[in-house]
Amino acid sequence: MQIALTIAGSDSGGGAGIQADLKTFHQFGVFGTSVLVAVTAQNTQGVSGVHAIPVEMVRQQLAAVAEDLFPAATKSGMLATTELVSTVAWGINQHGFPNYVLDPVMVATSGDRLLDRDAERSMAQQLVPLATLVTPNLDEATILVEQEIDTVERMEEAGRAMVRMGARAALVKGGHLQGEEVVDVLVSDNSVRRFHHPRLTTTSTHGTGCTLSSAITAGLALGHDLERAVDDALTFVYQAMAAAPGLGRGHGPLNHFVAVRREQERT
Repeated sequence: MQIALTIAGSDSGGGAGIQADLKTFHQFGVFGTSVLVAVTAQNTQGVSGVHAIPVEMVRQQLAAVAEDLFPAATKSGMLATTELVSTVAWGINQHGFPNYVLDPVMVATSGDRLLDRDAERSMAQQLVPLATLVTPNLDEATILVEQEIDTVERMEEAGRAMVRMGARAALVKGGHLQGEEVVDVLVSDNSVRRFHHPRLTTTSTHGTGCTLSSAITAGLALGHDLERAVDDALTFVYQAMAAAPGLGRGHGPLNHFVAVRREQERT
């Protein structure tokens, strides 16, 4: 069994963060480990509090995982502060964690900010160059590349900019664009691929970014190439949204119990 690591915050509502990551790892048949960097008080209606974990405790968690349960792939999500961004960058370098997926969480689905301004700059400078893949939505991509993104063509330009910043590849998510179809754009050094899915009319969108990045991480841990890992992860998130249980009074969680697409179901 392969091991995957998530470095992220806890969501007391259970739909995003560490909780969503571990549920997703389990569905893909990957053993999940975790490094907790923050505790949040949140539910489907919003975030009411964020408490950052002391840096030294984060360092100890990283070391504990590295020395005994070394991951085949790693992801990071919400990191909260500049100090935590720097600590995670140090840990990935120090321990040589492979297949690093950076989900640059900056704003919650509810609109609440989860990262301070200095940390946003530190993420671009310290974590993007370490990433096998960066998975920003349009708001996050706009912050990272410092340009407005309002078309699929500009999504591709933003992806290329992140590759120039040092990432091996970027998946720019197009869910915030208007239209009956959602287009996500995967950009690497020598290729561009667009993924198309019908737009779902739903308020069950809490934790979509966390679930997507952890599904990609699971695929990489299983030894799949990046394009397949992204394709399978997008399909998983789409199906999890379509089968959402309708919990909560705000942006509800996905259904992490949906089946992962198997090899014989791929086209």
